[in-house]
Amino acid sequence: MSDVDAIVISAIEEFGRITDADELERVKARFLGKSGSLTALLKTLGTLAPDARREAGARINAAKDRIEAALDQRRDALANAALDARLAVEALDVSLPGRGRGLGGIHPVIRTWQRIESIFNSIGFDVADGPEIETDWYNFTALNNPENHPARSMQDTFYVEGSDAGGLPLLLRTHTSPMQVRYACQHQPPIKVIAPGRTYRVDSDATHSPMFHQVEGLWIDENVSFADLKGVYTDFLRKFFETDALQVRFRPSYFPFTEPSAEIDMMFASGPQKGRWLEISGAGQVHPAVVRNFGLDPERYIGFAFGSGLERLSMLRYGIDDLRLFFDGDLRFLQQFR
Repeated sequence: MSDVDAIVISAIEEFGRITDADELERVKARFLGKSGSLTALLKTLGTLAPDARREAGARINAAKDRIEAALDQRRDALANAALDARLAVEALDVSLPGRGRGLGGIHPVIRTWQRIESIFNSIGFDVADGPEIETDWYNFTALNNPENHPARSMQDTFYVEGSDAGGLPLLLRTHTSPMQVRYACQHQPPIKVIAPGRTYRVDSDATHSPMFHQVEGLWIDENVSFADLKGVYTDFLRKFFETDALQVRFRPSYFPFTEPSAEIDMMFASGPQKGRWLEISGAGQVHPAVVRNFGLDPERYIGFAFGSGLERLSMLRYGIDDLRLFFDGDLRFLQQFR
C-alpha cells in the first residue's frame, strides 16, 4: 500500500500550488471524489484477505483524514488571502475626518403648532386631539350646520366609504371644530381647550391647500363674554408675534356655530405688512344650539370659540408668500428653520 503515501504527498503538493478556491475544489475531486485515486484504492479492498483488508482500510482512512486536513488548511489560507486582498483595496484612512449625518429640523408649521400650545397652556387651556375621519354629525350637524344648510357648500368635500355605528356618513374633517363637541361632551365647565390638527377641503392654490392645519379654541363657563374673546385672542397674537405694535379688529361675519360671529383682522405697525389689515381668524360667541349639543344649558353657560389656520400664522411670522412651500419638501426652504 505504498500508493497511499504517494497519494497523500501528491495531494498536499497539489493543494499548496493552488491559488483559486474553485480550482481547489476541482483538484479535491481527483483524490477524494467518486473517481478519485483514494476512492480507487478503497475499491480494491475486497480482493484482500481479512487481516490485510483491515490493515489496508485503516491506512486508507488515515490517508483520507490527512488529505482532508490539508484541504481545510488550504481553504482557510485562500479565504484569508482573499480577505486581505479585499481589505487592501477597500482600506479606510482612519485619520480622515468623519462624515457627519445631516441634522434635521422642526417644520415651520409644527413650530407654529408648538408655539400656540405653549402660549395657551400658559393661560390655562388644555390641548385636545381627535379623529381626522369624522362623522357628519360632529363635523356639521352638532355645530348647527344641518343637512342642506347653504353654509355646508364650501366644506362638503372628502367623504369616505362606510358609515359610523349609527349609519351616519363619514368624511375627512373640514375643520377642528368637531373637537368642541367631543371635548365638551366629556368635560364639565369651566371648559378651556384648544384643538390643533390637520383638516381637509377641496382647495389648492398659493394660499390654500387640500390638507392644512387649524387650531380651534373654546372657553365655556357661566360668565364668559365677547370681551374675554377679544382680550384672549389679542394677547395671543401679541405673544405669538412677539410685539405689542399691532392692532386687532373684529368685523361682523357669519358662522352657523357662533352668534354673534366675527372675522378677526390684524395690522402690523412695522415691517413689509405695515398698514395692511390681514384676516387672521374666525370667531364668535358659541351658538345656544351648539351649547345644547354639548349637553349643557345655554341659559346658564356661555362662551366663545375661534378657529385659526396654522399655515396663515406661519406665513406671517416667517415672511412666507406661498403656502405651497410648506408641502414641497424643498430642503433649501426647510433648512432655513433648522
